Amino acid sequence: MVKLFNIYFIPVTLSDIVDIAIVALLVYIALRLIRGSRARPMLIGLIVILFGALIAYWLDLKTIGWLVRRLAMIWALVFIILFQTEIKDILTRLGSAGIFNPFRIRTSEETIKAIKESLRQLREMRAGALIAIQRKTPLSGVVVGGKSIGAKVTPELIVSIFSPMTPLHDGGIIIRGDKIESAACQFPLTEDEHYRDIFGMRHRAAIGLTENSDVVVVVLSEETGNVSLAIRGKIYTNLSLDELERKLAAILSEKR
Repeated sequence: MVKLFNIYFIPVTLSDIVDIAIVALLVYIALRLIRGSRARPMLIGLIVILFGALIAYWLDLKTIGWLVRRLAMIWALVFIILFQTEIKDILTRLGSAGIFNPFRIRTSEETIKAIKESLRQLREMRAGALIAIQRKTPLSGVVVGGKSIGAKVTPELIVSIFSPMTPLHDGGIIIRGDKIESAACQFPLTEDEHYRDIFGMRHRAAIGLTENSDVVVVVLSEETGNVSLAIRGKIYTNLSLDELERKLAAILSEKR
């Protein structure tokens, strides 16, 4: 390979530049995928060790290079053992990314308006609701139970599901596109201790489901009538119905 230039006494070729660019891109993607995760600091440590190994290789420091390579192997093994759940979630998100899954689920404006109207009626009834709107990430591995519905989203159907006297009102519903796929689903609760003393089960389930998926979850509080929206592990509370409609329209129209 033709030498392009030197950095001090180290020759740099075109293959070196391509190699570094690919590694930098992979590191960037990895850090984006684990953004906000407890695995991030340890992954950064692993990257620092690997960078040290690269420097030792370039400078021909054989002993230090051997030591750093062994340390990197141990660090990588510990990382895999400690963060099995995070790694599984990352692979799930990669599998649902646009490059592997080009078919984006579309939720129409009519469905958003139906959700808004159902929340208005349920609020008047002093009933609660938990509505998950699926985007790309499959939810089969994280949602427990549920009864298959497979019907078009309408205010009447959502209100009937969450009416306190119906057998399906416990748990949440999953909307995929413009259909209610299932009802009475159990969502995973967030493990973030910050939310335990602040929110009840519905809100914590909404946050928990969005922590490792691109799903959007709407919550209606039975006690206060407040409307909340959870996405990417964060929750926005005390939204008006008009604010909720605008946010849903913006989020669900995103090209991912």
